Formats: sequence, structure tokens, C-alpha cells
Amino acid sequence: MRTELAAAKKGYFGEFGGRYVPAELEAPLSHVAEAYEEVKNDPSFQEELDYYLKDYAGRPSPLYHAERLSRELGGAQIFLKREDLNHTGSHKINNVLGQALLAKRMGAKRVIAETGAGQHGVATATACALLDMECVVYMGAVDAARQSLNVFRMELLGAKVVRVTAGGQRLKEAVDAALDDFAQNYRTTFYVLGSAVGPYPYPDIVRDFQSVIGREARTQILEKVGRLPDYLVACVGGGSNAIGLFAPFYGDETVRMVGCEPGGTGSGLGQNAAAISYGVPAIIHGFRCYALLDGDGEVAPTSSIAAGLDYPGIGPEHSFYKATGRAEYVAVSDQEALDAFQVLTRTEGIIPALESAHAVAHAIKLAPQLSTDQIMIVNLSGRGDKDADQVLQLLKR
Repeated sequence: MRTELAAAKKGYFGEFGGRYVPAELEAPLSHVAEAYEEVKNDPSFQEELDYYLKDYAGRPSPLYHAERLSRELGGAQIFLKREDLNHTGSHKINNVLGQALLAKRMGAKRVIAETGAGQHGVATATACALLDMECVVYMGAVDAARQSLNVFRMELLGAKVVRVTAGGQRLKEAVDAALDDFAQNYRTTFYVLGSAVGPYPYPDIVRDFQSVIGREARTQILEKVGRLPDYLVACVGGGSNAIGLFAPFYGDETVRMVGCEPGGTGSGLGQNAAAISYGVPAIIHGFRCYALLDGDGEVAPTSSIAAGLDYPGIGPEHSFYKATGRAEYVAVSDQEALDAFQVLTRTEGIIPALESAHAVAHAIKLAPQLSTDQIMIVNLSGRGDKDADQVLQLLKR
């Protein structure tokens, strides 16, 4: 099972993961790791988290059989794991509620976060409003401009949104700024990291909190069809929604897993954010993973139609899945995602986030190659209202 992955060395998945950080971050990260080890098997903590997931976030999220889409494609039966129906509109609330409750247990009064598409920032601001905690969200200035609605939602919830103007002004720079803040203020501040990336213990924490997706999906598909699916499909930037779906199925060898990376506008440097498809193993943001590097070995610029996928690396557990062949990773272009956004909207009346549309796009391509008795679960990680204006402008062009 997946717990065996890091048996050789805590915080590692094969050669990936770890904690490669300056000395000033060692104490903050150890502080979080020790606190998490104390609460993760604490029945009272899990009971409190389960309460908020059910009565506040709205779990379990439905597993919906997309019958019309399946019929029109003429292949596998497609089931959508409806994370878009969660409170705040995406899977992000699962992890945020867990980390916010951990912060509360640790006595933190101030919470910081990074965000790309804004969904993690909105979820963090929501949890802070709920638990009466100060909230600061770092967001690249480019992302803040194209996700202005989510910026407004965060500010409405009481969060301070800090627009990061360094470098490419995207998610990478937001993570850099949040890590700097955490290093300086960790005694009073908890960093709610939004994806299954970063130095240990964050990839483990995020995976554990997001695995509710896969646990539910397993139970639901067994109830509906009496067997496990043939395929799991999810979009991958850092990879939290995907690892949340994949991890509970890790030991099921008959279940194939496909991560859908942001292929952008091409395979060239700066045209995409597909770290596995076009990257190499490297150390970024304090951990080892597949990452996009330029000719000088520095982190390369990235591009994606979906702000939440616009990151130059990928989680260490995904890197391990790729290296060992347990999962397949494919690049999905901006245009394919935009097309899939419209297809799902028109066939099922469900408007997906542009991030999720990458997974839908691959499902549209894969399903016709399979038989009608095969089953595919697609993780619909978020809803598309945040992207409506961006899509409107793209379609006008």
C-alpha cells in the first residue's frame, strides 16, 4: 500500500521528496511535523475534522454517472467525482479544514497561504473566518489579475491578499513569498500549503487530508457497479486533487491512473507547465521532484490556461508514481482544455474549472478507445464560475 512508499526514509518517495531547506526553515517544518504526528491518529481531532467535512463542507461529494457524455463518446462509462460541489467550489476545502484545525491545535493566531487559481486562497480565507484567525494569502500578480473574482472573495472573507510582483508573478513566486514569511514568523504563524508539494511534512499532510476523495470514490463505485474502476483520471499541477484520488487505490493493480498535466501551447520552454512530460528530476521549493528547468539549470518560466496548474514542478509522490510506472502522465493543451470545458457544460450542464477541464479533455480522448463495460472515474476538482470571464475573453478572440 502507499504507506510502504516512504518506509525507507521518512518524507521520501523513492528518490523524491525530502526536505532541502535553509537552516531557518528547519525548525518551522519540524514544529509542524511533530504537531501533525500527534494529531493524525487522535480520535478527537479526526472527529472534529469529520464534523466540518460533513456539516460544513458538504461531504461526501457525489459520484455522478455522466450518462449523456458517456453515450455520445461511445466508449467507457464516465463517472465524475463532484468535488466542484464542495463548499467554496473545489477540493481545496478538504485540506484547508484539516490544516486550519491543526493550526488551531498548535495555538497559531495567524495563517498564511499561497494560491494560483485562487481556490486554495478562498478555502483558506473561509476556514480562517470560521475559526476566527488572521489570514494572509500570497498570489502572483498575473494570477490575481486573471482571477479577480477570487481575489474579491478572499478579501470579502477578511483575508489580506498580497500580490507578488517578483519574477513571473505566478504560483512559484507566491510559494517563495509564503515560505519567506513562514521562516520569519513560524512561532505565531501556520503555513497552510495548498498542494502536495514542498518540503516534508507537507506532501504527506496534504495527501492524507485529500485522500477522503479516493476513499469516498472507492466506496461509491463499489456501491454503484459492484467493482473497482478501470481508470482514474485527474488534472495535475502540484497534484493534490489527483493524489487524493489515486492514493487509496495505490495497491489495486487493476486500476490504472492517469494524471493530466498542463500542456499549454506547445512543448517548448515557457509554453507549458508539464513537469513530468517535459521536465527532469531536480530540487525546487525544498523538495525533489520532476521539474521544468532552463538551459542554465534554473527553474523555467511556465504557462497554462489554468492558473491553478501553472507550477514548474509536481508533487514527490506523483514523481514516484511516474518513475515506477504506477501512474501515467499526459500533457493536455490549452485548446483541448478549453474545448472540454464547453463539451461538459453542454452535455451534462456542469461547468468545470479550467483545471478540471484538463482531466475531462483526456477522458473525452480516452473513453472512445475503451469498451462500454469499462469504467472511468474523472475527478472534477472544481467548478468553473471563477473562469467564466477568462473563457468569455478567450472565446471572443
